[in-house]
Amino acid sequence: MIQPFDDAFFMKKALDQEHLAFQNDEVPVGAIIVSQNSIIARAHNATELLNDVTAHAEMQAITAAADYLGGKYLKDCTMFVSLEPCQMCAGALYWSQISRVVFAAEDPERGYRNTGGRLHPKTTVESGLLKHEASGLLKAYFKDKRLR
Repeated sequence: MIQPFDDAFFMKKALDQEHLAFQNDEVPVGAIIVSQNSIIARAHNATELLNDVTAHAEMQAITAAADYLGGKYLKDCTMFVSLEPCQMCAGALYWSQISRVVFAAEDPERGYRNTGGRLHPKTTVESGLLKHEASGLLKAYFKDKRLR
């Protein structure tokens, strides 16, 4: 059977969310959650809009997906996110028991892998998918911020 959508398709949808964050002058990070080959949650950073340091794209997507599914666990779900999750988001993903996380760009300074965070032992992780596209917008955002 041919899959109608692949990981690149879904990552592009997360990058669409990244662009929305950029347009709203938020740190450009976007995330989606997929279950049974369907997008069940879309989110982007909203920390400025909500005046909430926890309003990361991943946190918003986890909440939306849990609401959609009617339960707190995201087993058999995949998160596609434009940037490596931070330690806080990794903790939330851990507790959600999400099955898979695919992220585009690495975050060597604040990503969970270098700050002591970890995901659930059953969660599989893939990185680097469309990383140049994702990191390009992040670099543009921070360059613009430094010039202001």
